[in-house]
Amino acid sequence: MLDVVELSRLQFALTALYHFLFVPLTLGLSFILVIMETAYVATGKEVYKDMTKFWGKLFAINFALGVTTGITMEFQFGTNWSYYSHYVGDIFGAPLAIEALLAFFLESTFVGLFLFGWDRLSKKQHLISTYCVAFGSNLSAMWILVANGWMQFPAGSEFNFETMRMEMTSFLDLWLNPAAQHKLLHTLSSGYVAGAMFVLAISAFYILKGRDLAFAKRSFAIAATFGLVATGSTIIMGDESAYQTVTDQPVKFAAMEGEWHTQPAPASWTLFAIPNQAERKNDAEIKIPFMGGMIATRSLDGTYPGLIDLEVANTQRVRNGIVAYGLLEELRAQKKAGQIDEATKAQFLEARKDLGFGLLLKRYTDKVVDATESQIRAAAADSIPNVTPLFWSFRVMSGLAGVIGLLILGAFVQAWRNKTDKSGLLLRGLLWGLPLPWVAIECGWFLAEYGRQPWAIQDVLPVGVANSSLGTGDLWFSIGLICALYTIFLVAEMYLMFKYGRLGPSALKTGRYYFEQSTK
Repeated sequence: MLDVVELSRLQFALTALYHFLFVPLTLGLSFILVIMETAYVATGKEVYKDMTKFWGKLFAINFALGVTTGITMEFQFGTNWSYYSHYVGDIFGAPLAIEALLAFFLESTFVGLFLFGWDRLSKKQHLISTYCVAFGSNLSAMWILVANGWMQFPAGSEFNFETMRMEMTSFLDLWLNPAAQHKLLHTLSSGYVAGAMFVLAISAFYILKGRDLAFAKRSFAIAATFGLVATGSTIIMGDESAYQTVTDQPVKFAAMEGEWHTQPAPASWTLFAIPNQAERKNDAEIKIPFMGGMIATRSLDGTYPGLIDLEVANTQRVRNGIVAYGLLEELRAQKKAGQIDEATKAQFLEARKDLGFGLLLKRYTDKVVDATESQIRAAAADSIPNVTPLFWSFRVMSGLAGVIGLLILGAFVQAWRNKTDKSGLLLRGLLWGLPLPWVAIECGWFLAEYGRQPWAIQDVLPVGVANSSLGTGDLWFSIGLICALYTIFLVAEMYLMFKYGRLGPSALKTGRYYFEQSTK
C-alpha cells in the first residue's frame, strides 16, 4: 500500500509528465514561427505569412493548455512538499519567481500581440512580437531548469544551522550551475526537435494527400533544416549532460548504465541487461568493449564507480551524517541556551556536507544518533535507486533519438533534392513517427527525476522528509481529480489539433488553396 510520500511523488510525477507533453512543442514551434515570419518580412510572399498564421494557431492551442497544466505543479510545492518549501524555498523560489515575473509575463503578453496584432501592427512590429514570444518561452525554460538543475547539483548554497534552512551563497553559481546549463541546452534542443517533427509530420500528411503542396513543401523544408540542426545539438548536449552526471550524480549514472561493479580500464558499455536489484547483479547482459570508458570519461584508460562501491561509500557517508546530526542537535541546544560553542560549530561546518545522509535514517528511526548498524545499512541501500527503469528509459530515449535523427536527415536530404513528394515511405515514416520525440522526452525526464531518488535535493534533503503531513485519502482524491482534469485537457488538445490539422492552411482564407504551381 502506498504511503504519503509515495503518493505525493506519484501525484507530482503525473502532473509533471502531463505538463511536459505540451512544453516541448511550445519551445520548438516558437522558433519555427520566427523563421517563417522572418521569411515573410524578408520576401513579402504571402505563403510565409499564412504558414506563420496556421502553425501559430496550433502553437496557441498548445500554449494555452501548457500554461493550464503547469500552474498546478507550483502549487504542489506548498500543498504536498511543505517541508521542502521551508527547507530550500529561499533558493528554489528565486529562479521560479524570476521566471514568472520576467519570462512568463513577457511570453504571455506577446502571445496576445502575435495572435491578435496582424491587422494592428506593422510587419516589423509583429515580427518583433514573434521573436519576443520565442525568447520568452526559452527564458521561461531557462529559469525553471536552473531551479531543477539546483535540485540535481545544489551549487551556490549551504545549510545554516541557525535558521535550519538552506541559504543561497552565490546567485551566479546557482544560475551558471553546469548541471543546469547542460540540462537547459539539452531540453531546449529536444523541444526544437519535437517542434520540427510536428511540422514535418503534418506537412507529410498534406503531401501524401496531394493538397496544399506549395505550403506543405515550404513548411517541410524549414522544419527539416531546423530539425537537423536541433537533432545534432540534442545529441551533443545529451552527451555533455551524461558526462556531467558522472561527476555530480555518480549513482544515477551507474544505475542508467546498469553497472554494479567498478570495471577496470578500459571499461565496457552495457548495451543490454536484465538488472537484478536484490542480488546486485545483471542476470543477463551484452557489453561492448571500451565504450563505457569513452562515454563516461572520454578516454580509454578511465573508469567510473559501480553501484556496489558507491553503496559502500554511502554507508560511510551515513555514519558521517549521524555525526553531523548529533552536532546539529548540540548547536540547537546551545543556541537555545544563548551561547554557541565555537569548537562544536567548527566541527559541524566540517561535517555538514553529509547531513543529508543522516536524514536518510529518518525513515527508520526518529533518534538518528542512536541508529543501529542494520538501520545504517538500510539507509545506504536506499541511496541506490531502482536500476531497471533507469537502465531501460535511457536506452529507449537514446534509441528513439537515433530513429528520429535518421527520419529528419532523410527529410532534409529529400527537401534539398526537391523530391519530397516522391518519398512516400519517408513521408509515412514521418507521419507515424510523430509521437517519437514525446516518448523520448518523457523517458529523459523520468531518467532525470527518478534517477535522483531518494533525494529531493541531491545529497541534501531526502524525499522521505520533504513532504507535507497529509492523509492518503486527500492524496488519492487530488490524484484522481488531477488525472481526470488533465485527461480532459489532453483530449481537448488532441481534438483541436486534429480538427485544425485536417482543415489545413486552406481554412485560413476561404477559397485559398496552395497548389504545387503556386508562385506565392
